[in-house]
Amino acid sequence: MHNKIYLVEDDEMIRQTVSTALEKWGFTVFCVENFQYVMEEFHEIQPDLVLMDISLPYFNGYHWCEQIRKVSNVPTIFLSSASDKMNIVMAVNIGGDDFISKPFDLDILVAKVQAVLRRTYTFNEHDQQVTYKEWSLELAENQLVYGDQTLSLTPNETKILALLFATPEKPVSKEVIMEKLWESEEFISKNTLTVNVARLRKKLSEQGIPSIIQTVKGKGYILVASDEEK
Repeated sequence: MHNKIYLVEDDEMIRQTVSTALEKWGFTVFCVENFQYVMEEFHEIQPDLVLMDISLPYFNGYHWCEQIRKVSNVPTIFLSSASDKMNIVMAVNIGGDDFISKPFDLDILVAKVQAVLRRTYTFNEHDQQVTYKEWSLELAENQLVYGDQTLSLTPNETKILALLFATPEKPVSKEVIMEKLWESEEFISKNTLTVNVARLRKKLSEQGIPSIIQTVKGKGYILVASDEEK
């Protein structure tokens, strides 16, 4: 079964070029038809990955990514000529999994799509659940369970926690996490990872779940219960 890609882009030439390139690699591409009803189309298509422009008619890509994140953890890659640091951080902060600057090389686009799909749907596929004390990480469902509370996670958040759960109470460097998550440092900075971790900590706090991610200065992050903070 071919992976389904939902392309939300208002430039007709880019839509045609990207669609043709991805279809040559066996992907099924659905281009946005009505920019007022992106979520309706999203629910109908049930894509495996979303390619999202930032500047769009009616509502920008940030808005639609936020709406998607309310109902789904499907990986989302932003495509934009607005590639300054602020936009990259914003894209990651609201749930984007990658950011590709325009103009882009089609081979790089295809490689990034393949990499994100591979990370999302095959990451740690043999271990469906990992645990640490009262916390349980459900890898297939992208969920963190604590007592009777279940927290929905994005694919990136799941992967960050999975790396920390693999070596609890031992620091994992930012470089290792970045390499495992993005397989490239082409645009990724440590600040991008920091934003992801901050968002995850905030999500835990809002649900009243004790944070188990601590920062180890100069080393990275560590999975440790709050009463054992470093």
